Amino acid sequence: MKKLFHICIFLFSVIAFSQKKEADTAQVVIPHRENSAQTITKPYVIIISADGFRYDYAQKYNAENILKLSQNGIQAKAMLPSFPSITFPNHWSLITGLYPAHHGLIDNYFYDYNRKEFYAMSKPENAEDGSWYGGIPLWSLAEKQGMISASMQWVGSASDAGKMRPTYYYHYHEKFSPEDKVNKIIHWLKLPENVRPHFISLYFPEVDAAGHHFGPDSQETENAVHQIDNAIGNLVAKVNQLGLKNVNFIFVSDHGMIKVDRENPLKIPEMLLDKSRFDIFNAQSLLRVVVKNPDEVKTVYRELKKNKSPEYEVILSKRFPKKLHFGEKDDRYGRIGQILLIPKAPKIFLEKGKKTSVGKHGYNPKTTPEMKAVFYAWGTAFKQNLKIKEFRNVNVYPLVAEILGLKITEPIDGDIKVLQKTLK
Repeated sequence: MKKLFHICIFLFSVIAFSQKKEADTAQVVIPHRENSAQTITKPYVIIISADGFRYDYAQKYNAENILKLSQNGIQAKAMLPSFPSITFPNHWSLITGLYPAHHGLIDNYFYDYNRKEFYAMSKPENAEDGSWYGGIPLWSLAEKQGMISASMQWVGSASDAGKMRPTYYYHYHEKFSPEDKVNKIIHWLKLPENVRPHFISLYFPEVDAAGHHFGPDSQETENAVHQIDNAIGNLVAKVNQLGLKNVNFIFVSDHGMIKVDRENPLKIPEMLLDKSRFDIFNAQSLLRVVVKNPDEVKTVYRELKKNKSPEYEVILSKRFPKKLHFGEKDDRYGRIGQILLIPKAPKIFLEKGKKTSVGKHGYNPKTTPEMKAVFYAWGTAFKQNLKIKEFRNVNVYPLVAEILGLKITEPIDGDIKVLQKTLK
C-alpha cells in the first residue's frame, strides 16, 4: 500500500509538471501600423535599463564598453530614482515622466481600496492590465504620433496602458539571454523603414538578481555587470554595422542596491499586527500602514512615535517630505496609506519566521546613496564628453520626446530644461 501511495504521488507530480504553463516567448506584433512619412526621417532612440545597476557599478567593476561609449557622450554623476526606489514604480516613472504617487504604481505589490483589488507585479493579469497604470508611456506617445515602437520586456509594455501598445513586444519571461535580446533588437532595426521602430525600450534583470541574492559587493554581481556590459558592446557594434543614421542610446537603471542587516531585523510593532484595525504592506525597506478607522490615525501615530526604535522613522503621509512626492497630497490613487515606517539603511522590517535577500533597495536615495541609479547616453543627438550632476529620473521622458520630436500631450513631472544641455 505504501509503495502504491508513492507511485500515485509520483504520477500526480509528473502530470502536474507536464500541465504547467510554458513561458510565452513569441513576439507579439500589432498589425496594420506604419511609420508616418515624417517619422522615417527622424532619429532612433534605444533606451536600455539594467535593473539594479547601481550608479557606481560601471567604475567599481570596470564595465569597459559602457564607460568607453559614454565617454563619447553624457555621463551623469548619478540619477535619482523616485521614492520608493523599487523596480516597477521606477521603470514606470522613467517611461511616463511621472512620480509613483502620480502614476499609481506605488510599490511592486499594493492594494487599491477603490477597486478592492490587489496588484502584484508577478501576476500577468495585473502586470498586463493597463487600467492599473497612469500616464502615457513613451511607446504609446510615439505610436499615437505615427512612430513605430518596440519593447523588450520593459515594465508595463505588454499592457494597454496609454491606450496603445508598442507595435512589437514580448510578454515577460526570463528565457532570453542578454544576447538573445540584442539579436531581437537588431532584427527590429533591419525591418523595412516603413515598419522599423524608431523608439525601442530594452530591459535586463541580471544585475538586480545578482545583487539581491549575493549582495552588491559579490563576484556574482560583478559577473552580471560584465555580462550586461558585453551585451551593450555587442548591441552598439551590431547597430553600427547596419549603417543607420542618427541613432541614440540611453543607458539607465531603476535603482541601486545595498547589503542589508539580515541578522538584526526590525520587528513590526505589535499593535500593527491587529488585522481588524490595520492593513500593513511591508516592502522591508518601507512599511506602509492603512488605519481602517480614520478617526484612529492620530492616536495610532502618537503611539507608534512613542514606542519606536531610533532605527526607523514614523511619518504621517500627509506630512511626508514634499520633495519625495509620496505624501497624501501626491497620492492620486489612494494607495499609499496614512502612516509610513521608514527604516534607516541597512535596517529592514521582517516578519517573524520570514527570510530575506542579501541585497535590497527601496530607501530614500538622498539619505542612502547606494540607492542611486545610473545614467549614460551617447549618439548623434548628444554632446560629447560631458559630465553632468545628478538629476531625478522623471526627466528622462521629456529628453526622449525632445530627441524624437514627439509632442507631450499630458502634464508630466519631468522638465526638458533639466537635460536640455546634454543635447547638441
